[in-house]
Amino acid sequence: MEALLRPRIIISLTIIVIPIFLFISGASSHQIRINNAERRIDLSTHIVKVFLTLKVENTGKTSASEILLAFPPTQVDHLAFLEALAATGKKKKKTYVSLAVKPTQLPDAPNETNYYTIVLANPLNTGETATLEILYILTHSLEPFPVEISQSESQLVYYRDSALILSPYHIKQQTTFIKIPSNKVESFTRVEPTDRAGNELKYGPYEDRPPYSYSPLLVHFENNNPFSVVEELVREVEISHWGNLQITEQYKLAHAGARHKGIFSRVDYQSKPTFSGVSSFKHLLARLPPRVHSVYYRDEIGNISTSHLRADSWKISELEIEPRYPLFGGWRATFVIGYGLPLEDFLFESSDGRRYLNFTFGCPLVETVVDKLTIKVVLPEGSKGPSAVVPFPVEQRLETKYSYLDVVGRTVVVLEKKNVVPVHNIPFQVYYTFKPIFMLAEPMMLASAFFLFFMACVAYLHVDLSIRK
Repeated sequence: MEALLRPRIIISLTIIVIPIFLFISGASSHQIRINNAERRIDLSTHIVKVFLTLKVENTGKTSASEILLAFPPTQVDHLAFLEALAATGKKKKKTYVSLAVKPTQLPDAPNETNYYTIVLANPLNTGETATLEILYILTHSLEPFPVEISQSESQLVYYRDSALILSPYHIKQQTTFIKIPSNKVESFTRVEPTDRAGNELKYGPYEDRPPYSYSPLLVHFENNNPFSVVEELVREVEISHWGNLQITEQYKLAHAGARHKGIFSRVDYQSKPTFSGVSSFKHLLARLPPRVHSVYYRDEIGNISTSHLRADSWKISELEIEPRYPLFGGWRATFVIGYGLPLEDFLFESSDGRRYLNFTFGCPLVETVVDKLTIKVVLPEGSKGPSAVVPFPVEQRLETKYSYLDVVGRTVVVLEKKNVVPVHNIPFQVYYTFKPIFMLAEPMMLASAFFLFFMACVAYLHVDLSIRK
């Protein structure tokens, strides 16, 4: 099988890599040399994490302020997160400085290749070296093979990459480590020197590789971890200045692993849990904020009572939910999670007098990919000048929502992002101005409604008595 797949991979990668080299070879790539590169690829779950350590040196005659990263289109389409840090010091005394990473659009880029530029904190002078720590995360990068399995079969997947690091710079020495979830490996490409120890594969070290060297790599291994993917998540955060924050989350969940074939036997599933449906999942864990209350979990049929909440007043709350049926590859489920939070834990006042909500972006489900996430922050009626501060690019827009007793409607700040992974679960802020006088609007409307109702009753009774007379 490996021999049959290798020629096709080499041809496709040749089309991608060679034009990139011709396009960038005339740039300043000869000014930078990578003395040592170490890459660690974690395939423990369906979310691929790649840790890359580069020790770069400026061998040119002028200072360098940027380092270029190039990704093939097959990875760019699945790139969910990219972060770069500059490391100084040794071992426990290391300090890290976050570096700006920006996409770079180069004219006439072949095959829709994307480029990213790492901006150094300080220019790298001639003869100086720097150590860069890079993390990037890929989604939907494990291909189930076979694509369909029965209830009693384990799930096997492919991972495709290169034994050599794709780089526009000359690499003096490089090593790649690949971690898999178990010792069960069907096959893997050998690019000598190649070594395997338990659940880890080692490629290299390779010496003196020219820019854009590439060697196709294919690993076929067992991975029965839950391939949980939320195809769409709509998360509504409603602010009430009367002391509560109400959260409503609507999920469209899917199992993105190998599709289930044949019939489902619940008897085998319950009597032989270690052999039947090992790649399926029936439990999901959601990490909610502390001091959560009024938690509910339901689907289209109604409330689901198989959820368990472990709440901690000061740390974090965990909600373990169980769908009505276990999810096999290709199966889907839709459900809603709702809960309340004390407003004082998330709403604050800035130095300029504006109020702002400080809440967590992302999805509370553990080890889950969200294809499309929409967060709607519903501000109190009468709020003005809303603005959102998110630490990564998102699409923003404003909407208006009408609820009970609303007159002009409530402003809704809508944030949308695709390809969301757990590392995106970091705080974001929504700023707005609000005059306390608007808090009296709803009580006044209620009082007016009761007054009109009372007057209507009095008028009715008065008319009725006059008729009897």
